Amino acid sequence: MTRRFAAGFAALFFGLVMMMAPVHAADDLIKIESKHDVATTLDRLEAALGKAGATVFARIDHAKGAAGVGVDMAPNQALIFGNPKIGSEPIAASPTAGLDLPLRVVAFEADGKTWLVYRDPASFAAAHGLPADHPKVKMMTGALGKLTGKATGE
Repeated sequence: MTRRFAAGFAALFFGLVMMMAPVHAADDLIKIESKHDVATTLDRLEAALGKAGATVFARIDHAKGAAGVGVDMAPNQALIFGNPKIGSEPIAASPTAGLDLPLRVVAFEADGKTWLVYRDPASFAAAHGLPADHPKVKMMTGALGKLTGKATGE
């Protein structure tokens, strides 16, 4: 009985951990389910970014734009943000990195769930000839994980 309980508890715990872990949607996209609607998820991310010293450059409401041209779209918003203390060095080393920096995320509703998706910084770094272990790329990766976790969680 004790072994069954322990095995069942371990399976339940592992399942809960996996539900909260980011899902890698495509090779370089990280997809996280949010416990909040699209607007609230991005509001929470904006607040976390402000506390972290990052700048929000733009918030784009794709669904609102689509409605303006008669296209029906589920809630979908993008946020463009960055911190020159982190992003300037990679762009100086590889000017094409400016295509992917500042960073951006998209939050959208699909299948009754809210998702937050962003490109893995290590993958876009490679596309611009920067090593995945570049110190600033590692900082971006860590910061994105923490900040998106705050935005999508309780």
